Amino acid sequence: MDYKKTLNLPRTDFPMKASLAKREPDIMKKWEQLDLYAKLREVGKDRPRYVLHDGPPYANGHIHLGTALNKILKDMIVRSHQSMGHDSVYVPGWDCHGLPIEHQVEKELGEQRQGMSQLELRRRCREYAEKFVDIQRQEFKRLGVVGDWENPYLTMSHDYEATIARELGKFITRGSVYKSKKPIYWCSSCRTALAEAEVEYEERQSPSIYVKFSLIDDLGQKVLALNGQKVYVIIWTTTPWTIPANLAIALHPDYEYAVVKSGDEAWIIADGLVEEVMAKAEIEDYEILARLAAADLEGMKCRHPFIERESIIVQAPYVTLDVGTGCVHTAPGHGREDFETALKYDLEVYSPVDDDGCFTADVPYFAGQFVFDANNGVNEKIAEQGSLVRKESITHTYPHCWRCKEPVIFRATEQWFISMESNDLRHNALQSIEKEVEWIPSWGQERIHGMIENRPDWCISRQRAWGVPITVFYCQECNEILADSAVLEHVVSRFAEKGADIWFAEEAADLLPAGSKCSECDGSTFTKEMDILDVWFESGVSYAAVLEPREDLHSPADLYLEGSDQHRGWFHSSLLAA
Repeated sequence: MDYKKTLNLPRTDFPMKASLAKREPDIMKKWEQLDLYAKLREVGKDRPRYVLHDGPPYANGHIHLGTALNKILKDMIVRSHQSMGHDSVYVPGWDCHGLPIEHQVEKELGEQRQGMSQLELRRRCREYAEKFVDIQRQEFKRLGVVGDWENPYLTMSHDYEATIARELGKFITRGSVYKSKKPIYWCSSCRTALAEAEVEYEERQSPSIYVKFSLIDDLGQKVLALNGQKVYVIIWTTTPWTIPANLAIALHPDYEYAVVKSGDEAWIIADGLVEEVMAKAEIEDYEILARLAAADLEGMKCRHPFIERESIIVQAPYVTLDVGTGCVHTAPGHGREDFETALKYDLEVYSPVDDDGCFTADVPYFAGQFVFDANNGVNEKIAEQGSLVRKESITHTYPHCWRCKEPVIFRATEQWFISMESNDLRHNALQSIEKEVEWIPSWGQERIHGMIENRPDWCISRQRAWGVPITVFYCQECNEILADSAVLEHVVSRFAEKGADIWFAEEAADLLPAGSKCSECDGSTFTKEMDILDVWFESGVSYAAVLEPREDLHSPADLYLEGSDQHRGWFHSSLLAA
């Protein structure tokens, strides 16, 4: 007896096996034949519009679990709002410029890269990006994500490149953009400046050294017991390679400093760190001869441990008692706070390191050496002079390039910046964070508020090939910048027609409107800037390049949805640019 026939079971046309690997391509094909996205727009045309603005992934490889999760979550939200009665549009986009793509192209080219023109490299980068836009588009479709895949936005399209130049021009004409030599993150592997958002922190083992700087000035006039004594200021650092660039030693204006005698030497150390430092030096027999204020030592000069140069004692509020000696080695070309101190005391912003991260020819003993490789040599040279108090290793978090994953350095170079204070940019951004944006989850508001509140000026220049140029002209007569709105808009119109490649293909005279003159000296011959823009600026202006001009979208968007890393990335740059 067939017992199955005796049971009252439901009947269905669904197959017993899902066979998704076979069936899903058929479903995708059916959606495509139906032109499903267009039908959804037709259904929702009279409904209130809901816009989820797509953060652009890099077009530099196949999708992975992270990009899949990103797109699937967006698809769920777009579909749910369509079901809830909205016209829920979704326009995907791609980030097409930048070092991730340029790196991949250079890897593929190998030795062919040598001697290749910038225009040819840009052409190869464009082809590479186009290839992976098409690949990723098919991969996202395969995930079942529904969107306007035939009309995406691309940061390398002519209209988008023109918008980037226009938005930069707004900052320039308002006086918010300036060029300055100051320490920035520098990746020696990628040979370019990096912005805050392009740096990630990883654990790294570094040499930790305590070094004696011999005091040149006579402290015996203030402390009689020091007459005839050798006096040293003790500094601590985890970057021995920056010692060749030392120009000063910073003390905290509110701390008391002890003069500690041991044998025939007297050491100057922050009073609160005497026991710790003497223990590090393995010295038990010592006495404190005097205690001085930082102001008593300010302006006195020390001798560099192995270079014929003086190092001045200065005061700075960033000195701490958490670790070290309370006397901070200061190299103005290799630290943000060091740089600020140099400005206060009119010190040279000395940064004797080239684009490859190697010491320049003016550095004795170490010229041509890669800076990290020079750490041991610097330590040996200090020890040779009898100035090394203690050497050990520490494990600490250290900035690394987010692209090549190599450790970066702080290096003072001429770069372009957007001022955070000019035109109240920082203030306006903080106001928008608090009053104009809803952050989900709520802790995101506090996170990005802290980042904007404390961030330095935005370094927007990059020394690479694949991107939109910083559209600035220099007068050949007086080197003044031509920052005329009519000139900038002329360049924008050329980009809209031909794309940003023309900046690298044509001479400055051909890119300028006829009759352009320098406002300072009336000169008529110009050169052009060859640095390109930070790609975060490019994606950050997507509100102007995508949301504002497209009729099927609106600005501001209803939702930006990305991972929490974008508080320092796309959320960050979008907020500042807008």
